[in-house]
Amino acid sequence: MGISKTELFTKKQNEIANVARVLGHPARIAILQHLVKINGCICNDLVEELGLAQATISQHLKELKTAGLIQGTIEGTSVCYCIEPKAWEKYKKMFSEFFVDVSQLNKTACGPDCC
Repeated sequence: MGISKTELFTKKQNEIANVARVLGHPARIAILQHLVKINGCICNDLVEELGLAQATISQHLKELKTAGLIQGTIEGTSVCYCIEPKAWEKYKKMFSEFFVDVSQLNKTACGPDCC
């Protein structure tokens, strides 16, 4: 989708799409899962944990931080990252609202054998 077409959609639709894009890489999912699992900050252990190059991990961390999913603090020569709790709850709620329960949808509109 071209950048000029985003104005056709609501702010919330664009926000969901942006977060979904950021979450669309398995390395970023693994980073977030690791941060949630350790329930704290990480500095340099992601290279060992994921087996990816430091430069690759840095790029993924940058994407996650830009999206607001993580936050970082500088400690000496290291930057330590952790989940950004307010954003995490916001996106958790947003995706919960997006993935509505479809098991009770009215199938009579197009017939009982529809979909």
